[in-house]
Amino acid sequence: MQIDRPHVNYIAGVDEVGRGPLVGDVVTAAVILDPAKPIVGLADSKKLSDKKRQLLAAEIKEKALCYAIGRCSPSEIDELNILHATMLAMSRAVEGLSVKPEFVFIDGNRVPSQLTIPAQAVVKGDSLVEEISAASILAKVARDDEMIELDKRYPEYGFAGHKGYPTKAHFAALEQYGAINEHRKSFKPVQRILALKGEQR
Repeated sequence: MQIDRPHVNYIAGVDEVGRGPLVGDVVTAAVILDPAKPIVGLADSKKLSDKKRQLLAAEIKEKALCYAIGRCSPSEIDELNILHATMLAMSRAVEGLSVKPEFVFIDGNRVPSQLTIPAQAVVKGDSLVEEISAASILAKVARDDEMIELDKRYPEYGFAGHKGYPTKAHFAALEQYGAINEHRKSFKPVQRILALKGEQR
């Protein structure tokens, strides 16, 4: 599929990671690439090995004109719902760019209402638009690193392995230990555990 690119100098790509997990921030990234410094191997972050993602993330940070990370916390997700929190986190990433883009490609099927810059949503954009691929890699690496840090604080939950997604191991840990502050209290599996335990960590 061919994406029509506008004839402007600064195009940003935006993607998110972490809509599905039960714990932690939803993390987004915005990237403006430098045409003079091409990066080989950009792809949807989910299709890359962890090692390849780490290598590409370092290269993106080195070669991109600019990049920024945006996020919404579990409490914001609980207040806004995950869709609206994701849109807000995306707009925060764009606002964080040191170079103001003239156009923004967003992965998915909707453009955040907060954006004041011309933008287009691209379904499967992380496989079709280089800037979105780069953003997906930065967002994924940033969130995975945060889950590894959270795992150090709460090793009994296994966050380094499942990254907060609703796996059997995560459910078992929730059943045994209850929820922590970083859990998304509005997500049904967490709500159910909180109701059963009548408590929170």
